Amino acid sequence: MATAGPAGFEGVRQLVDSYKLDINGVVVDVRIFTTEQEAVPIYTISFLNISDATLRILNKLREEFLSKVVIGTIQLGEESGVDIKKKFEGEIRLLIRKYFPGIDYDTTNLLVSHVMQQNVGLGNIEILLRDKNLEEIVINNSQEPVWVYHRKHGWLKTNITIPNEARIRHYATTIGRDVGKEITLLQPLMDANLLTGDRVNATLSPISSKGNTITIRKFSEKPWSITDLILTKTMDAETAAWVWLCVQQELSMIIAGGTGSGKTSALNAIANFFPPNQRIISIEDTRELTLPNTLHWVPLATRLPNPEGKGEVSMLDLVVNSLRMRPDRIIMGEIRRKAEAEVLFEAMHTGHSVYGTLHANNAEETITRLTNPPIEVPRTVLSSLSAILVQNRNRRTGFRRTLQFAEIQANGDAKALIQLDVMKDKLVQIASPGRVLETLGLYTGMSPDEISKDLQEKARILKWLVSQQITDVHKIGLIMAKYYAGKFRMQ
Repeated sequence: MATAGPAGFEGVRQLVDSYKLDINGVVVDVRIFTTEQEAVPIYTISFLNISDATLRILNKLREEFLSKVVIGTIQLGEESGVDIKKKFEGEIRLLIRKYFPGIDYDTTNLLVSHVMQQNVGLGNIEILLRDKNLEEIVINNSQEPVWVYHRKHGWLKTNITIPNEARIRHYATTIGRDVGKEITLLQPLMDANLLTGDRVNATLSPISSKGNTITIRKFSEKPWSITDLILTKTMDAETAAWVWLCVQQELSMIIAGGTGSGKTSALNAIANFFPPNQRIISIEDTRELTLPNTLHWVPLATRLPNPEGKGEVSMLDLVVNSLRMRPDRIIMGEIRRKAEAEVLFEAMHTGHSVYGTLHANNAEETITRLTNPPIEVPRTVLSSLSAILVQNRNRRTGFRRTLQFAEIQANGDAKALIQLDVMKDKLVQIASPGRVLETLGLYTGMSPDEISKDLQEKARILKWLVSQQITDVHKIGLIMAKYYAGKFRMQ
């Protein structure tokens, strides 16, 4: 099993953060500290309501349980994974009664939960999966500790280690089996999307030369809202007001950025501004978006082919199909290929509002990526796109920030209007809007002064949302519905 212990983190410790997790009744103490010997902070877990003596007895119980599985005392037959877990749980209960005679029902359940987690699940990795503060969990090999990416503290080493490479491979196989995927020496790479929404990538040695690896990107249980972006200083209210105005007036937009920059989070937040009287179709490889329940929203997700190569539903299939579903807005998780982009830009030309993400580091690079292989759309069609929002993550500090808000000019070039002053950590306006004002004026009849007043009102509402700590996407969706109906009043 994955073990948790000192793992050689010696020296004077300075506590950085601490909190507790409740894992099915097992209380886990999480501490994050720094030492002079380590270049990054250390993330440690320990069990508060299970003593060391009890853990030693449970280890003996575990050995007896595993021996019964190995020699076939526990007959498995053709049961499903759920049935097998039930059979294992029954056997573990018998062993707990043997090693801990006379313990009460609640304590029995607590110990059963702990033993099941450690021996039938993913061991202490299961604990990391239950920590909402973590975004990424990484096993590099059995020779070094598990790493995690913490929302607040960035990359951290843990006091969790995997005993050997076989155990890492077993974890990868278990994950794959649960979702109908396979990882073998002939197929040493695996991508999987778990039922929880977590994304998993696994590799086997010698493809990964230091050992077997597992990378888990956790699905955010609480979807990001526009208030969250402002509260975390990812975006300011004034920039968010521009985004809101563009979304309200049905101007198409691309959210660009590097890996881990918060593109999908920003896309989810932008969806807070959709009006409730329009039909929204979202298209993703795996469900990550959560839109307000006030919206008329139909989420679609791609499907990989089965082992015989049949049954695939591609992103292009869904984009083409979405146009037959009378959408007012189309959201695409990520634009990757020429055929998908061509259909999306055709949708823009035919009056649909389109929002999607793209891997690019700034507004100019976004245009370059769109107009060159593998996407390669003609520059002449880019004028149907109105704006680009660029997200960035500073790998040194770990902070995510909006880097640029840019408009698309008639010739297809990007013109940055708002840009991050990195030294001051502040968004500043660097150019006056041109084509966006023209487009808004053409389709809404609003003068530049009226647009300016509308932006100021939107910024005030956003700051009010922040002051009221309203971060739930569904509550924000209800407020937006009232705003569009002319019934919203700040209290």
